[in-house]
Amino acid sequence: MKKILYVDMDNVLVDFPSAFPLISAELLAEYCGREDEIPGIFGKMAPFPYAIESYEKLATLFDTYILSTSPWENRTAWSDKLDWVKHHLGQTAHKRLILTHNKHLNHGHFLIDDRLKNGADRFTGELVHFRGDDRFPDWPSVVAYLEPLAIEN
Repeated sequence: MKKILYVDMDNVLVDFPSAFPLISAELLAEYCGREDEIPGIFGKMAPFPYAIESYEKLATLFDTYILSTSPWENRTAWSDKLDWVKHHLGQTAHKRLILTHNKHLNHGHFLIDDRLKNGADRFTGELVHFRGDDRFPDWPSVVAYLEPLAIEN
C-alpha cells in the first residue's frame, strides 16, 4: 500500500503572485491586502517552477492528494481551483482535490505546505515546509527528499 501525500496549492503548486500582472490596477487596489478574494484570481495563476512534473512523479510513488484552503469571501475560488487542477494536472489529479480550512483532519504520511496555518502545523504526519525550511527551497529538493521515503517499511 502506498503512503499518503498531501500537496498544498497556493505558493506550492501554484505561483500566487503570477496572477497579479493579469489583474487590473484598480482591482488590485480595491482588494489590497486581501488579493485572494479577487474574483477569478485563482484561475489566472501559473504553476510554480517544476511543480507539475514533481507532482506527477510523486503521484506515481504516493497516494497523492491536493489539500488546499479556499477563501470564504471569494465566490469563484473553489471552482477556479478545481479548473486549475483539471487544466494543469488532468487525470493525474482527477478527483484528488480536497478544499478545507482544517488540514489537520486529513490523515496521511506527508504534507507539503508553505505555511503553518489552517491546521498544517497540527498535521499528524510529517510537514515538508516548502520554502519555509532551508531543506526544501524548491521542488527538486522536495522530490529528492520524499522519493526514498515512498517505500513502505
